[in-house]
This record gives sequence, C-alpha cells and structure tokens, in this order.
Amino acid sequence: MPLILSPVSDTTTPIELEGLTPDRCASLSTSEIHNFTCFEGNRKRRLSDLFHISGTASDLRLVFKGDFSRVHWIGAGMQSGHIRIEGDAGRHLGSSMSGGVIEVTGNTASWAGAEMRRGLIRIRGNAGQFAGGALPGSIRGMTGGTLLIYGNCGDEVGLAMRRGLIAIAGSAGEFAGRNMIAGTLLIGGRCDRRAGAGMRRGTLVLTAGSGCPLLPGFRRSATLQLTTIRLLQNRLLSLDFPVDPAQLNAPLSVYRGDLAAKGLGEIILPAE
Repeated sequence: MPLILSPVSDTTTPIELEGLTPDRCASLSTSEIHNFTCFEGNRKRRLSDLFHISGTASDLRLVFKGDFSRVHWIGAGMQSGHIRIEGDAGRHLGSSMSGGVIEVTGNTASWAGAEMRRGLIRIRGNAGQFAGGALPGSIRGMTGGTLLIYGNCGDEVGLAMRRGLIAIAGSAGEFAGRNMIAGTLLIGGRCDRRAGAGMRRGTLVLTAGSGCPLLPGFRRSATLQLTTIRLLQNRLLSLDFPVDPAQLNAPLSVYRGDLAAKGLGEIILPAE
C-alpha cells in the first residue's frame, strides 16, 4: 500500500516538502514520517500537522491527493520509486531527481524537472516556466532523464539543457532551448519568440513550425527526412506521448546555430 497524503485544510501559505521522497520514506517508521519536518512559510511544522497521512512507503510509492499547487519541491532529489500527484503541484517538482517516476494529473508551477539527471516526469496538464532548466545561479539545466508535458509550458523550457529529452504536446513560451548545450527538446504546438537563443549544441524540434521568425543566428542547412526523428517518434509513442506521425515523417528543414554563440545546434522545422 502506498503512502497517501492529502491536505488537512486549504492554505495560501507555501509549503516546502524537500526531502520527502519514496526512497527516503521507505526507511522511516510511521512515527518518523508523521514527525517529518517541513516548512510552512518560515515556520517548521510536522508533516502530520499539514496533511492527512495513511499507508506506508514500503513499496516505494507516494500518492498526493488534492490541491498541492502551493506545495513545492515534491520529489526533489528522489533516487527511486514512484510519485503520483492527483491534482496540481507547486514549484520545483522533481528538481535534481536521479531516478524513479513522477506522474501529475494536473498542472505544475515553475522549474518542473529542473536539473534532473535521470528518471521520468509525466505532466498531464500545463507546466510553468523553466521546465527542465537550470536553477537560479546555475549554468547547467537538465542533464538526463525524460520530461513529458501533455499541455503547454511557459518561457525558457530547457534552459541550459545538457542531455535528456523534453517533449511538449502543446505550445511553449519565449526562449525555448536558450543556451542549450546538448539534448533534445520537442515542441508540438506553437513556439514563441527567440527559440534556441545562444544554443551551442543539441536539437530543438518544432513540429508545427516556430510560429515566429527564427533568430538571425540560425542558417538553413538542408531539407531532408531524418532517421533520428523517426527514432524519436518511436520513443515517444512507446511512452504513450501524443505525436503526429505525419509531421515527423514529412520532409524537414534543418537550421544550424546559434552562430552568435558559435553554436552547432540545430532547429528542425517542417519544410516549406
């Protein structure tokens, strides 16, 4: 039976659950879990003061039921196990995680999957800004793992991304893939301005086109059908992620850049 948490009451005060991960809870007794220290605003609180708790995490599973939009750092740093959030989640979901699976049925706030190293995050709703990106003051974002967003996301998704895969079924805000170092970022809907700004390597796939002019630091290289794109399509279909085969199997235009950063990255668009 999983460890199940649900809010005791509605609150406008942010709560930080950093450190409450399946792998850690599996080694704690029921008393230790109830007395787990977290922050409500700037006050230290016991976990049982803020949430109804039932079950155990002996099977490495945590379930969050209810509105957790003001609860931050859920699954941050987790190494193994499974987290399911039946509702919305706050900032820093799965930040720096190195293994395991997080599934969210609703929306998440900013920095979902920021600097994640391994594992899988599946967000059925929308994500905020900096998804899969670097934390403030850091020069590297996501370095591995898979982040799937079934809705839309905000600005600077994949900021300073190093490795891994981010796929967005909907639209993305400005500066998608800014300062990318490597990795793959796919956007199924409209992508706002300045996509790929400062990218040095990596692949940014815009299956519906950019929706905005590309930066002048990108130059058209070729029009072709790419085997790697078909492999990407198969990977996403195996993860039950919605992709349009017609878009990825059609001829695609490849743009190289960002030349302003002496970059060797690529933006892939449907051929005109």
